[in-house]
Amino acid sequence: MKKTIILIAAALLGVACAESVKQPVLSDVQTLSSPDGSLTATFGLAPDGTPMYSLSKDGKDVVLPSKLGFVLRGNQIHDNEIFESKTKWMYDSPVSLHDGFALEGTATDSVDETWDPVWGEEAHIRNHYNELTVKLKQSGTGRLMNVVFRLFDDGLGFRYEFPSQWDFRHFTIKEEVTQFAMAGDHKALWIPGDYDTQEYEYTDSRLSQIPSLIENRCMWNASQTVFSKTGVQTALQMKTDDGLYINIHEAAVVDFPTANLDLDIPSMTFRIELTPDAEGWRGAVMTPFSTPWRTVMVVDDARKILASRLILNLNEPCKIEDTSWIHPTKYMGVWWEMITGKSAWSYTDDFPTIELGTTDYSSAKPHGRHGANNDNVRRYIDFAAANGFDGLLIEGWNEGWEEWFGQQKEYVFDFVTPYPDFDIEALNKYAHSKGIRLIMHHETSASIWNYDRHLEAAFNLMNKYGYDAAKTGYVGDIVPRGLHHYSQETINHYNHVIREAARHHIMINAHEAVRPTGLYRTWPNMIGNESAMGTEFQNDIEPIHVTVLPFTRLQGGPMDYTPGILETDLGITAPGNTAHMWSTIAKQLALYVTMYSPLQMAADLPQNYEKYADAFQFIKDVAVDWERSEYLLAEPGDYIVIARQAKKSTLNIASEGTAKLPDARKGYINGATAFAGGKDAWFIGGVTDENAREVTFALDFLAPGKTYEATIYEDAPDADYKTNPKAYVIRKATLTASDSLTMKMATSGGFAISLREK
Repeated sequence: MKKTIILIAAALLGVACAESVKQPVLSDVQTLSSPDGSLTATFGLAPDGTPMYSLSKDGKDVVLPSKLGFVLRGNQIHDNEIFESKTKWMYDSPVSLHDGFALEGTATDSVDETWDPVWGEEAHIRNHYNELTVKLKQSGTGRLMNVVFRLFDDGLGFRYEFPSQWDFRHFTIKEEVTQFAMAGDHKALWIPGDYDTQEYEYTDSRLSQIPSLIENRCMWNASQTVFSKTGVQTALQMKTDDGLYINIHEAAVVDFPTANLDLDIPSMTFRIELTPDAEGWRGAVMTPFSTPWRTVMVVDDARKILASRLILNLNEPCKIEDTSWIHPTKYMGVWWEMITGKSAWSYTDDFPTIELGTTDYSSAKPHGRHGANNDNVRRYIDFAAANGFDGLLIEGWNEGWEEWFGQQKEYVFDFVTPYPDFDIEALNKYAHSKGIRLIMHHETSASIWNYDRHLEAAFNLMNKYGYDAAKTGYVGDIVPRGLHHYSQETINHYNHVIREAARHHIMINAHEAVRPTGLYRTWPNMIGNESAMGTEFQNDIEPIHVTVLPFTRLQGGPMDYTPGILETDLGITAPGNTAHMWSTIAKQLALYVTMYSPLQMAADLPQNYEKYADAFQFIKDVAVDWERSEYLLAEPGDYIVIARQAKKSTLNIASEGTAKLPDARKGYINGATAFAGGKDAWFIGGVTDENAREVTFALDFLAPGKTYEATIYEDAPDADYKTNPKAYVIRKATLTASDSLTMKMATSGGFAISLREK
């Protein structure tokens, strides 16, 4: 009862504070409606010429009048008075680019189109919005700045555009003043604002409670910079007391730092907090230039958040002319055994320090724990091929791992030199003979300059041996020192890697990099990203986690979450490890459906899959590319139930690539082909938080008049994520579109269902 009283009091205080803020009288007011008329965006100028906007849904305030614009760095000047013998560069007072504006004109547009992604949650995506461009000119300076608003049925996107102009060619941003003034003290699912990592657990609280909770939510990370006790990251998921779901995020982050949100408690107003560079500035701009989109999604049903393609639609169309080499992938990896401590990335203990090109590994004594050795890799290749997988990731194959972590070492890897016990040529030949593509691992140890220098040679090596995908990693503080993972320069590095990889026909799965913001529409070789707390954190992951990520992190693009851990007692996998996965086996299976990714890993060890072979069958069967997705039940932080139809082109492949596969691999394309035999196939997944639940949903998404054979993987009646996580039941059923299903989920449990047309 005490907690309820505190929450109610906080909510009333927040509403009172929000309502007490005096709103300015705006001039030159412009309005924009969504295609269905439910959303209205309003723009106007305050008496001092400050641009402002607001957003409402069906007459309800979502964003109260909020400021737009920037504060710029002043001009460089000489200061010879303090240092008589030297010249010191200093800066004039900051320059306002957020007031003194007048409206020069407006333009409107409307778009309704459908486009087909290379891969995705559905085969066809509708892009439908109304657009308003307001053209502004600042009095005194003559500087031009446009604000472009795009209003969809499920939310708003807006960005700043700076036309080419002689008197405003280059500028440096000191602060962005963009605001999101909330209409109340909403419930929120948030992680601490940070310039370097998103690897945090989510907190469920009122906005007003963030300052009192944030310190205890800042778990240690290899690189982290928490900037404020009131700072949070996007995507921020909120829910109003009257049932609206609000999500603040950004789209198309190119040549610009990542945005966080800093909250002013009395007014419940968020301000954009851009990630600084090494000098503390927030972005260097050359006109003409367009910023990323700032987005506010607002819907009346949580399922509409999962179905939204707003972030994706705000990105540019695909820039890769021939995308035939890009393919969704289900893979395994020599990875989990290193994460759990069963084996190691490094090769030897002989050297106190490593200097590539000088350190002689051929004379070193192996310590015997190296996981990426020839025999072990062949064992994984055999298992992956026998069970229909597409690829195998191998970490720790290259020299340098003895001194890779925590040193901020510039020259740490060369990305081309294998350890003595890793025969790259022979292993690739062996893998290809089995129909398996090896996935390269490029851990940069956050030394982005070093990776840039070696990038061409590394990609040429991949092309030589037939690798078509790489997992990149950025563990540790960024080198050069002073930059952050989300600084403008680092963002430009990530995007450079993607573009260069496309030139070499290589897909990229980036870990510890910036969270995606829909750029995979433009560069679909961005096949995967991490940018959130994934399975590698083992028992740090709370049951709520995977019921939040699809509403937050996955809004900008898929995550390489690395699911499928069936041996939840990690002491069995790696003796001495005391961790447990806080998940049932059935929930691990469900993640292949609820955590969308075109790059899905079966993360556990071969021997653990052999032990639970009947449950492993779902991982083998499930698709990784989809024709259609249906979001059946959802509440952020509580539960999710999703149904997905395997992409029809996946189930009817008769390509040259398939013909070239060895007999052992024919019929296995993205998992679902052999399962469906060319017929209609659906997969359903459901997950819950720490609460056991019973859910009911209709199957009316199935084709009418057809009958489906269902295999249901569910928690056993006595399953519990703490005391009995490995208890599951598998049963068969015959189902049609007129049926409904009632499923029980254990604490931190779930269910997975495969349906094949008879």
